[in-house]
Amino acid sequence: MKKILLYIFGVLVAMAAWASLVFFATLNGCFHAPLAEQPTAQSFREATEEELNNQFVGNFALAVLHDGTVEYETFHSAGKPVDRNTVFQVASLSKWVSAFGIVKLVEDGKLDLDAPVGQYLRRWQLPPGTFDNEQVTVRRLLSHTAGLTDGLGYSGFEPGTPVQSLEQSLTHAADADEGVNGSVHVGLAPGSTFRYSGGGYTLLQLLVEEVSGQPFATYMKGSVFEPLGMTLSTYRWDETSAGVLAEFYNRDGTRAKHYRYTALAATSLYTSLADLELFFQAHLHGKNSEPIGRNIITPENVQMMRKPHAQQMGVDIWGLGTVLYALTDNYDFIIGHDGKSTPPVNTAVRLNPETGDGIIILETGSPLLATKLASEWVFWKTGQVDTFLFPMLLPKTIQIIGAGWGIIIVGTIVAGIMRRRK
Repeated sequence: MKKILLYIFGVLVAMAAWASLVFFATLNGCFHAPLAEQPTAQSFREATEEELNNQFVGNFALAVLHDGTVEYETFHSAGKPVDRNTVFQVASLSKWVSAFGIVKLVEDGKLDLDAPVGQYLRRWQLPPGTFDNEQVTVRRLLSHTAGLTDGLGYSGFEPGTPVQSLEQSLTHAADADEGVNGSVHVGLAPGSTFRYSGGGYTLLQLLVEEVSGQPFATYMKGSVFEPLGMTLSTYRWDETSAGVLAEFYNRDGTRAKHYRYTALAATSLYTSLADLELFFQAHLHGKNSEPIGRNIITPENVQMMRKPHAQQMGVDIWGLGTVLYALTDNYDFIIGHDGKSTPPVNTAVRLNPETGDGIIILETGSPLLATKLASEWVFWKTGQVDTFLFPMLLPKTIQIIGAGWGIIIVGTIVAGIMRRRK
């Protein structure tokens, strides 16, 4: 009996060691090949075109940048052609741009990152609960560490359906994704952990309106878009909006509806590839000595936005409105944000602030293509598995772990039988 227990213990140790080895090997890209075979822009461009041909994509706009300058752009459409000035709804990528505008209010002295958010609010307050709402701050809302457990996720309102007010949406979002409560409240100790919260950015939207005295879309236009020259960008789309809106598609290739949102800051930015290139470049020194932040926010505050504020499994993953995808050579971060909504809209930006290299992708009709290609760009460029590529590699990782466990178990049984015969 003692020998059997020793065998079992040995097997469990070997299985745990194998799982750990495979897990860390996956983190380091050992089981993944780069999307492009050669380290050239043309090779990556050809690999991208091949991915586009392998699935339905409604509309697609891509820019690859080198040293802050556009190296090339690629466009694809199933219907009406798109170009660098075509406007896309970009889903949660909106949060990164919204955060830029919120940090400007901090810089202007109208907000304190670490003051209780409730002190700025008049129209709506977080409902009382088990935890201290006074610990909910702008910093924690921006970094998804405020303890909000809404899980939002907004599905939007169909054409012809009235859009909720901000206060109504915060109390209970009628357009919450399926299976999501939709109530913005503090369900965890603020500052204790990372929990992604669309509702937190809707609360920040209200905060901007309270502090600036303007509708959120108006504030962002005057404080961010106009100074950066982002002439096609808006948080509210109507018949007076500049530019042409990209068509929406379902995964089966049929045309989809254009949904509207109360949660502008969280998910309702409309922008073009050309405008996002300007936003991208605002995080770098300009060719004509323009400062980082373009005098909207200081270089120090641009850098602060990519300082780690939230972790998962011990890995830094979030700054202030900014996803931290992978470490750079000098221990900064490749940054940006992704967006995903239904019907399929998928958007992604990756920016290396040390080199000025990056990628911007806007697309409709495919739920994950932009995220996949952007993360593949990081791996192709740096050899690192970024924050969003790792979950895509998990199915293969689990298969490898399972195969190893099978070999360990069978090998142990065979060894035991042979030992017994001897």
